[in-house]
Amino acid sequence: MKQPRTIVERATDDFLRHLRESNASAHTIKAYTGDLDVFSAYVGSSDWKKIDHIAIRGFLSHLYDKGLSKTSVARALAAVRSLYRWLAQEGVVEQNPAKLVSTPRLPKKLPRVPTIEEMNSMLDGKMPEIASFPKRDRLMFELLYGCGIRNSELVGINLEDISISNEAILIRGKGKKERYVPFGGSAIAALGVYLPWRQQLIATLKSSSTTPKLATQIKGTSALLINQRGGRLTTRSVGRIIKRIAVAKGLSPDVHPHTLRHAFGTHMLEEGADLRAIQELLGHERLATTQRYTQLSVKHVMNVYDQTHPRAK
Repeated sequence: MKQPRTIVERATDDFLRHLRESNASAHTIKAYTGDLDVFSAYVGSSDWKKIDHIAIRGFLSHLYDKGLSKTSVARALAAVRSLYRWLAQEGVVEQNPAKLVSTPRLPKKLPRVPTIEEMNSMLDGKMPEIASFPKRDRLMFELLYGCGIRNSELVGINLEDISISNEAILIRGKGKKERYVPFGGSAIAALGVYLPWRQQLIATLKSSSTTPKLATQIKGTSALLINQRGGRLTTRSVGRIIKRIAVAKGLSPDVHPHTLRHAFGTHMLEEGADLRAIQELLGHERLATTQRYTQLSVKHVMNVYDQTHPRAK
């Protein structure tokens, strides 16, 4: 016989439904689902009055005992805090005991960002032979680095989102928030080469398709970036393509689409861009998130000083 769901399990279900209705990102919902399932199993049938800050510390110890890293434990605590914050808004609880629990101290690791020279070398030369679709793959690099957009935002771009006359793209970010992001001459050039190729690929696929229904699906695709079957590229495919080409062009093996977003913010800051303008372009809700690029830029400046100043050697 199936056991009835506990108070915490039912509340978690309602909270996750609220996140979906609020258009929270799929990654956030997936992470919170896993973490809160473990939390619900740990507290069992306890009611809210019995789950105090000591119980939550016990939950974190339980995660450490399972071999989870500090990063994973910190994420689980953030999920529990968010659950309690929502419960307080709904009037279910009066206090958030998770706020009394300290977040695990994490090592401050800044991502390694390619230099401006490395990015120019990457983009100015030909695409390597391993690039399956050089015209499309170059455009991917130009948009990720030239616009600073996320991988999920890149694959979500439709043809009608691009305004070449205004040199801007409509981007749908986290929580379905929309913003316009400008793009420059390099991206325009890459679009000019890619779009006729895309049109030709769609025409070829349509003429060779075995059923009228499949031909209609191929013709009707609105995605800017498509795969060899005419479908929309996935974030996983983009990640695999970016890493493979970047390594072939001499960049670090740890390069991924978000690396190019970091490079966009860091390089703009190094060249004198205003932090709030960068915040707007990146679609950050909080300026504190954008200020991370200040740390990246300072690190770069220190490296330049160490390598070039006579008294630093």
